[in-house]
Amino acid sequence: MQRLAGQVAIVTGGAQGIGGATARRLAEEGASVLIADIDDEAAERNVQTIRAAGGTAAAIHADVGRHADIRAMVDEAVRRWGKLTILVNNAYSPVGENRDGSAVEVSEEGWDRALAVLMKSVFLGVKYAVPAMEAAGGGAIVNVASVHGLLMAPRSLVYEAGKSAVIGMTRQMALDFGPRGIRVNAVCPGHIVTERIQAAMWAENPSGLRFFEQQYALRRCGRPVDIANAIVFLCSDEAAFITGHALVVDGGLSIQLQENLGVHLAHYIQEHPETRLPY
Repeated sequence: MQRLAGQVAIVTGGAQGIGGATARRLAEEGASVLIADIDDEAAERNVQTIRAAGGTAAAIHADVGRHADIRAMVDEAVRRWGKLTILVNNAYSPVGENRDGSAVEVSEEGWDRALAVLMKSVFLGVKYAVPAMEAAGGGAIVNVASVHGLLMAPRSLVYEAGKSAVIGMTRQMALDFGPRGIRVNAVCPGHIVTERIQAAMWAENPSGLRFFEQQYALRRCGRPVDIANAIVFLCSDEAAFITGHALVVDGGLSIQLQENLGVHLAHYIQEHPETRLPY
């Protein structure tokens, strides 16, 4: 039985990566899915993949940093399928983002620009989706945050602040919209090996990936479908009494004492001297 039969979903950044896998899983569970992305070709390829598997999907060009594009994607979902009941805020406009630097190193202009980018997409998505969901009798929103919103990395002030804010916004929005029948949750992924990350980081350094995986209790990094499965759960009736929650999906990355992890990584390097460190 399909868990999301009759539901209508929007997935921002739904062309590939976490968003792409989420769009496919939502469709597998019976939802009609609108993929909103700036990569039109990749978005259309994912639409065709979903349709070939028997699902229902369409694509729309959308920059999630622009309110007109967000409003248009909500209007398009309602126009096509008569309602909107699921929103997955996965994408954020990357223009001007700079995740590197401490409070001393990041410029005031860079801070203002980057924080607007990291937070604005969630704000705009919810702003325009909620009225449509309320008209449909309720819905579910999932914001893609990160373990970087819970655990801090050096010289990453902007990104950590932005993802922490997404978690806080999720909780606050859950209070505002719960009485309207709309649940708002977040997922906090660990390192997910998407198509782009594989090409940029690991394709030429498989030994670095194997070393990186040693940080995880499950001894592997995540796959897009790992996050997609969690999102499907949060959108389903199985999660009907869950709202305002930040679900950590990180393969055990965040449960370890750092001194024990350090010893393990040192032993790993001794046993695998061919390792080329990824950072």
